[in-house]
Amino acid sequence: MKKHAYTVSQVNDYIGRMFAQDFMLRSICIKGEVSNCKYHSSGHIYFTIKDEKAAISAVMFAGSRSGLSFRMQEGDKVLVTGSIQVFEREGRYQIYAKEIQNDGAGSLFLKFEALKQELYEMGMFADEYKKPIPKYIHTLGIVTAPTGAAVQDIRNIAGRRNPYVQLVLYPAKVQGEGAAESIVKGIQTLDAMKPDIIIVGRGGGSIEDLWAFNEEIVARAIFECQTPVISAVGHETDTTIADFVADLRAPTPSAGAELAVYDIFELYDELEMYHRQLRHFMTWKKDAAVSRYENFKTLLQMKSPQNSLNEKKQYAANLEEKLQKELQQKITEARYRMGMLAGRFEGVSPVRKLSQGLAFVTDVHDKRISAAAGVNIGDEIRIRLQDGLITADVVRIVPVENMQNER
Repeated sequence: MKKHAYTVSQVNDYIGRMFAQDFMLRSICIKGEVSNCKYHSSGHIYFTIKDEKAAISAVMFAGSRSGLSFRMQEGDKVLVTGSIQVFEREGRYQIYAKEIQNDGAGSLFLKFEALKQELYEMGMFADEYKKPIPKYIHTLGIVTAPTGAAVQDIRNIAGRRNPYVQLVLYPAKVQGEGAAESIVKGIQTLDAMKPDIIIVGRGGGSIEDLWAFNEEIVARAIFECQTPVISAVGHETDTTIADFVADLRAPTPSAGAELAVYDIFELYDELEMYHRQLRHFMTWKKDAAVSRYENFKTLLQMKSPQNSLNEKKQYAANLEEKLQKELQQKITEARYRMGMLAGRFEGVSPVRKLSQGLAFVTDVHDKRISAAAGVNIGDEIRIRLQDGLITADVVRIVPVENMQNER
């Protein structure tokens, strides 16, 4: 006999109608601690109400926000009034809150605040103990679960930004019993390997899921680690003790990978930019040096001794030319004067007189005899004619006044 089978939708619809017909579930108040609280951009609030034994999902739609007079946070103790209904598409039930009242802080929240204050007073959050995060790394240590979105996100982003960075994973337990000890062991093991940076983190979750990162032993391991530590726990709204102690907090594991691993392609672009700038600078420097060289060369040419020497040579040549002209003029003038004098001397020249039939008479000592009174009878005289010399003895002296009678 063939059995009658119901579809999943029919079963969920039946359970949903049963919940709707139950008087107590239509208006119920639940007391518990808030966990995994998310404020959606639509205005809806999704959270979990829990106690030490169990938990129930809850939602407050934007239209019911008037029933909430404070901003809920992880660990708040609340009284939630609303109806419990079945979410048929997923086959689970949850409380649809109409009113939420604050019933005090939760135990985990109080424990978190107490440890946070204690470590703060010890100075473990002080900036002076924060180690700088190196910009360029070769090795990245990772303390997280070997499976899950966190490690995959880190691998993908690190591989995309710089495939040459070596990733070293310590597969730690990040939730539940023994998680804190496993995280501490991972930090210490990787620190001994001396990577450039260590990322400690996991994906998002409730305050209970993330509690291992709120343990004091994890905080001390991060503080004592010699390698710079980036805390990358949960989502952006999640905050743990590890975030305060770490050298740098990343809102998510993906953001942690981006902070730890430099983008090598951006580095290539920067290097290319610097190369262009350097090439432009060197070209400018070369052009400036050539320009200065040409300026100095021109200045040296202007102030060169050769120029002065050339000027002096030209000046000397001009003087020489002028002197030659003046000398030639002096010579010409002298020759002219000598010609004039020669003409004048020629008229009184003894040679010319001799050629005209006159004679030059001297005594034996070549002393010129210009008058008859200068000789005596018997003196030897010398008579120079044009063509020779006559030596004679004076036998008679006739005065001028008697010369007419001698004819």
